[in-house]
Amino acid sequence: MTSGKPINLNPSHDHSTAWVTQVWLSFIISIAATMIGIIYAPVNSWVRAYLGMGLVFSVGSSLSLAKTTRDLHESKKVLSRIDEAKLERLLAQHDPYQQ
Repeated sequence: MTSGKPINLNPSHDHSTAWVTQVWLSFIISIAATMIGIIYAPVNSWVRAYLGMGLVFSVGSSLSLAKTTRDLHESKKVLSRIDEAKLERLLAQHDPYQQ
């Protein structure tokens, strides 16, 4: 039933340095390339400003969406672990041979 170990409600998900570096470089390069494209686009300054605002709002909403999705996923994992711990406690207290 239970291994006697306490349930870890906050497991660490360590990422390698290479992965973190790749993620940050990918983010920086994509934003920089898009900004360069906006700056050198053959349009007037109003269109550039509009595209720049779109880029800023797209990045901001993407970060918010990622955080919200992660938070929802983590809350479901915690609730599932709490329910599992309650069930294990009930099963440990139950004696099927007791009348």
